[in-house]
Amino acid sequence: MSKPEPNGTAAATGDGSLGGFDSVDKMLEAYVPADKLVHVQRVLHGWNQGRPVAAVPLPEAATSAAAEGGYDLQAYRFEAAPEQLRPPRVVRVGLVQNACPAPTTAPFAEQRQAIHDRVRQIIDAAGEAGVQVLCMQEAWHMPFAFCTREKSWCEFAESAEEGPSTRLCQELARKHGMVIVNPILERDDAHGGTIWNTAVVIGNNGNVIGKHRKNHIPRVGDFNESTYYMEGNTGHPVFETAFGKIGVNICYGRHHPMNWQGFGLNGAEIVFNPAATVGELSEPMWPIEARNAAIANSYYVGAINRVGTEHFPNAFTSGDGKPAHKDFGHFYGSSYFAAPDASRTPPLARHKDGLMIADLDLNLCQQLKDKWGFRMTARYDMYAEQLAAYVRHDYRPQVIKDPSL
Repeated sequence: MSKPEPNGTAAATGDGSLGGFDSVDKMLEAYVPADKLVHVQRVLHGWNQGRPVAAVPLPEAATSAAAEGGYDLQAYRFEAAPEQLRPPRVVRVGLVQNACPAPTTAPFAEQRQAIHDRVRQIIDAAGEAGVQVLCMQEAWHMPFAFCTREKSWCEFAESAEEGPSTRLCQELARKHGMVIVNPILERDDAHGGTIWNTAVVIGNNGNVIGKHRKNHIPRVGDFNESTYYMEGNTGHPVFETAFGKIGVNICYGRHHPMNWQGFGLNGAEIVFNPAATVGELSEPMWPIEARNAAIANSYYVGAINRVGTEHFPNAFTSGDGKPAHKDFGHFYGSSYFAAPDASRTPPLARHKDGLMIADLDLNLCQQLKDKWGFRMTARYDMYAEQLAAYVRHDYRPQVIKDPSL
């Protein structure tokens, strides 16, 4: 049996792996006979066009960069059925998960620069591989210090339009002709320097297309991100880019089905879920929620989770009855893509930086809408009526009581 993590997660070893394996999938490959594994994978991951989601080869420059940089690199292809009146609409999309290279005790400028340098390497590899749209993890440019409730970490907040992380992404977007989703801690100088958890969408020409602010703020125990920022005010925007229509459902919003639905109603073809979540808190939910959203809303989902364990100078509590500690737990990576036909890729490693690449045929979105008819059979009028009643202070649940009770 593997040694339990300090936060109580017995599934992982001290390095963040699963008993020495990168993922559950790698463990299954090692122990399940090949003739049985195909059945396991069909149930766990679904099939795309009647077969497993296929791995695709990548240019040697990208694979060599991953080997030299020591990060996980995987690539897959989702296909749609051939159509007579529309050609395939294939877009190559990437997800980046990364740890913080510098300790949290280092000067803030050094911490940020170390992250920038590491992510630049990975994005350059994505460019070599032909990625056209790329998304990074939540607040990728800093440690996930929100668990500490200390205000000094607000120094990492920056302008969405002109901050150093946005400038870096603009440079790389121009260099590679790539749309980049840049989730940062935003400093809103137009409104008194307030802070938001924001995803900045940068076009393939290096222009800022727009931004979306996190809709749902977790309040779990005394982990309360509203110490730093409140619920966003941008709705459910869908950004029409050169390569497709994308939305960004930031982290905790994945627990709210209607939040996913909002991006679908606005026409998203790909929705990213940049996140930062740890093993004990959410790992059994992680493989399910993005996949459910892809199915229910007939779009692709790219789920990105931070990786590594970040240790902070001062101890803090998490409202779980345990003694004060200096880390929030292990961010378990495991980033993956899910498709509207219920198929998904294997995940990236649980304990390594990584780049996940997938070729997505966007025609699959409409094909699944036509097949299942979810939009046609939904009762939006009924839902709207119930919600309108529910938000009133005098709401009474529709409960019919057995008169014999």
